[in-house]
Amino acid sequence: MSEDVRLVAWVRGRVQGVGFRWFTRAKALEIGGLSGFALNLGDGRVQVVAEGAREGCEGLLEWLQGDDTPGRVDGVTEIWDTPRGGYEGFAIR
Repeated sequence: MSEDVRLVAWVRGRVQGVGFRWFTRAKALEIGGLSGFALNLGDGRVQVVAEGAREGCEGLLEWLQGDDTPGRVDGVTEIWDTPRGGYEGFAIR
């Protein structure tokens, strides 16, 4: 049985104005079983919160850190926690 987790990631680089949040949502839906959101921050980063099975969250993080994202990712900072719930699907904020 898979452990449910909460991933909070801050993605820095050229990640706003390039469809990054939309593609992040699409990837989360493709992985399946994840809920949360992607949000543009005022400093140019994108915050991604995902809750679900550890394997799914790790897959999303791997994608965020990879070369298949829109724009240019210079780095990702992540925090792992216990799920808090309260999300309906995966949203773009």
